[in-house]
Amino acid sequence: MIICLYIIITVLIIILTIMIIKIYFIRKSLKEMRKSISEILSTDTNSLLTISSSDKEVVNLANNLNIELKKLREEKLQYENGNQELKTVITNISHDMRTPLTAISGYLELIKENNEQNKRKKYIEIIERKTHDLILLTEQLFDFSKTMDISIKKEMLCINEILEEALINYYSVFKKNNIIPKIEICDKKIYRMVNKNSVIRVFENILSNVSKYSNGDFKVILDNYGKITFSNKATSLDATTVQKIFNRYFTVENAKKSTGLGLAIAKQLVELNGGTIVAKYVKSYLIIEINLIDQ
Repeated sequence: MIICLYIIITVLIIILTIMIIKIYFIRKSLKEMRKSISEILSTDTNSLLTISSSDKEVVNLANNLNIELKKLREEKLQYENGNQELKTVITNISHDMRTPLTAISGYLELIKENNEQNKRKKYIEIIERKTHDLILLTEQLFDFSKTMDISIKKEMLCINEILEEALINYYSVFKKNNIIPKIEICDKKIYRMVNKNSVIRVFENILSNVSKYSNGDFKVILDNYGKITFSNKATSLDATTVQKIFNRYFTVENAKKSTGLGLAIAKQLVELNGGTIVAKYVKSYLIIEINLIDQ
């Protein structure tokens, strides 16, 4: 009986010793994690948590914390990039606004100083054009601010009809720029769960882009699978430029009226509608393809 009691006590002592050692290493690992987290958060480093413990739960905790640290770094990087992007966009637009404002101010002074009717009329026409440029820039800035945090209501709509409506809206612009569009819209009615206003805005932003860069020919296709393809010859662009064309802050240098926001907004609106948009440059042609996913 006494021997059994000694055995039980011995076993309990061994178990207790093991538990004390285990608790010691767990506490040590927790201290290591606390110190590591403090160092990682206070410095700009890509380091992750490392621990000396082999305890399964402690290892799982460290792994989960490392996952959250990676997410935190990604969100921080997105925030910093977005903040810099916003600054760049505002700088670009401010610069673009300064040019017509300076011109308007200069021509107003010329009107004051000149009594010749023909010249005054010419100056007023220039002021009207510059004012129109300012309105476009203001609208783009407004669109940019709206799309930074936007939610949309969707309904089942016919893409054929939305595309036709956008093309009709741009008829006068095409005529003014001597652009004769070739339109191929399938007979099959393509229905998608989308927000009408945002999809029209996407099409109009692309059509506005066409009016700036097209060399005269333009083609739009809506196929039986719902893919919409816009293509126009644009010798002023190149493959490198087209790769950046959806960037908010990217401005094509030879496009005097472009701030780079139109297609960036189009991309965000397409994605909000559950679709994809890509741009290609093939044999001097700018090709933009939109797929609105069938949901």
